[in-house]
Amino acid sequence: MSQPRPALITLTHVIYGLHAFSLVTGIITAASIVGAFLTGWPSIIAVILNYVKRGEARGTWLESHFRWQIRTFWFGLLWCAVGGVLCITLVGIPVALGIWLGAGLWAIYRIVRGWLALRDRRPVP
Repeated sequence: MSQPRPALITLTHVIYGLHAFSLVTGIITAASIVGAFLTGWPSIIAVILNYVKRGEARGTWLESHFRWQIRTFWFGLLWCAVGGVLCITLVGIPVALGIWLGAGLWAIYRIVRGWLALRDRRPVP
């Protein structure tokens, strides 16, 4: 496994920062955590950067971080969609709220865990 360029490590920190900014926006505003994470400009920019730069990370320990960030975004979107479908019925609203809360907490966990691994210069599982 080759070593990534220092600029790519810095960019990966910036991408985690963009995702974290969206999460914090969801926590301190009226938006939901996962809603801000998925629809906030910082996270959308971050996932675009993930796709644009993941080829440069291929074959390095940073590859796992790019995969981790992309999966966090898309699985968060999937769970929000499931909650949205359940929200259509009155009976499903409490379940949908639980799914959205769980997805928000899960996104926080994934960004924190990934960023800590990046800080320690190791891949995420």
